[in-house]
Amino acid sequence: MQIGAVIVAAGMSSRMGDFKPMLNIGSISIAQRIVATLHQAGVTKIAVVTGYNAPLLERHLANSGLVFLRNENYATTQMFDSAKIGLSYMKDKCERILFTPVDVPLFTAMTVTELIESDADLCCPVCEGKTGHPLLIASSLVDALLADSGEGGLQGAIARCGAEMLQIPVKDPGVLHDADTPADYKALLELHNEQLIRPEIWVSLAREKPFFDEKTAMLLALVDETSSVRSACMRMQISYSTGWNIIRALESQLHFPLLERSQGGASGGESRLTEKGKRLVDCYERFAERLRREATELFGEFFGDEL
Repeated sequence: MQIGAVIVAAGMSSRMGDFKPMLNIGSISIAQRIVATLHQAGVTKIAVVTGYNAPLLERHLANSGLVFLRNENYATTQMFDSAKIGLSYMKDKCERILFTPVDVPLFTAMTVTELIESDADLCCPVCEGKTGHPLLIASSLVDALLADSGEGGLQGAIARCGAEMLQIPVKDPGVLHDADTPADYKALLELHNEQLIRPEIWVSLAREKPFFDEKTAMLLALVDETSSVRSACMRMQISYSTGWNIIRALESQLHFPLLERSQGGASGGESRLTEKGKRLVDCYERFAERLRREATELFGEFFGDEL
């Protein structure tokens, strides 16, 4: 079952007095922490909705294999408006969508896995009797959320979407802790220092040197989605020339074409993945997902009693 994720990071961080997504938790930023946790749980199709300080944040996360979407009206809209941008983009690309604001960075990969394994259409984690993030929303519910009046924000829209929220009990206080204020941030740092070590797996294919990884797989998938190398590069915040260099290097290593290109027309040329290119991306994604699941189990087997 394909799982996607939406991280909303468009707000102005006015109560914090600093730019929340790029504040450090340990050695990496709040935004990077969420992405790393989702990757650890095997979720690689991730969209980040930016707004305030968008270019800065997008550059900060540019090498994380993400899709960036902008809420250009971030100063006059609410989080629900940013949520709709992300959910609208993701609804046709996966069966269920994890959703979280960027200021809840310390939920664990185990919590994400428990939400996914619930098979619920709509669920949230519950710790110490309180509900938290991330939420898990079936793509089949997104149209109802997009059509909602918006009264009461995302919480109100979910209450009116026609599905019951299943509460998943977890032993993970990270689902409850946000970073609205400097005091909240201090509490996050204290909680981070108590958390367990976790495995991180990065999967590359290689001949003499690595040539295919998560970043290249996402680039190819976005080219096929947008029919444009330029648009795919913009979504990933890499240069157009870099994108073409990646594709040409891949084709030279694989010895078969990855793109079908058409020239001209009212909207200019288009690029699509060849059937062999589509199979390559699909095989890589399934292979990487399996490795991450196996790695999590092996980590528990070897390190569970030590760490």
